[in-house]
Amino acid sequence: MIPHDIVTLVIVFHVGLGIGAFYFGGLWWTVRRLPDSTSPAWLTFGSFSVRMGVTLLGFYLAMGGRWGRLAVCLAGFLVARYIVVRRQRVRTPARKELE
Repeated sequence: MIPHDIVTLVIVFHVGLGIGAFYFGGLWWTVRRLPDSTSPAWLTFGSFSVRMGVTLLGFYLAMGGRWGRLAVCLAGFLVARYIVVRRQRVRTPARKELE
C-alpha cells in the first residue's frame, strides 16, 4: 500500500466519524425534542430525511467509486455510533433482581 493511500484511508475514516457524529447526534437531538414537539411525526420524518440524505451523500462522496473507502468510512461511522451512545447514555443505578 502506498503512503498516500494510507493517508486517504485515514481521512476517509475521519469523514466517517463526522458523518456518524452528525447522524447519531441528530438522532439524539430529535429524540430529546419529541416530548415537547407539537408535531412529533413531522419532526421524526423531517429529521430522518435530513440525516439520511446527508449520510448517504457523505458516503457517496467519501467512497469515490472505491469499495475499500466505503468500508473504512462505514467503520468510522460505527465508531462514532459507539462514542455517541457511550457519551449520551443515561446513568441508571443497577436494578436489583426481584425475588
